Amino acid sequence: MKLKNFNLQFGTQIFKSFSDESRVRIMYLLYRNEELCISDLELILDFTQTKTSRHITYLKHAGLLSFRKQDQWVFYHVKEEVLDIVDRIFKFLNKDTVLLKDYETFEILNSNRELSINKIKLPY
Repeated sequence: MKLKNFNLQFGTQIFKSFSDESRVRIMYLLYRNEELCISDLELILDFTQTKTSRHITYLKHAGLLSFRKQDQWVFYHVKEEVLDIVDRIFKFLNKDTVLLKDYETFEILNSNRELSINKIKLPY
């Protein structure tokens, strides 16, 4: 379900969420990669677990993120309803060097199979 219209209160929540660089970086990685867990975000962004969890909680309460649980991991993803506006925001930031570096780090760690998302795909 796509969000076609939203009220002022929800709009301000979105803009407040994007007013912090750490949250923008988290949202960008989730937007580009569909879903990641906190440990993956910590590793990619070089954030502490506390900082990452605090920002994830903020984004969840703002209505931008949802999650699914699998084994001991919780994977976060951008809610489908807000994908359109998030897509538009990141079209303006598509050449930002910090965001591109974050994505490059993701690709390196992903190719080295260091991310949790890869660990759950391996047969035990």
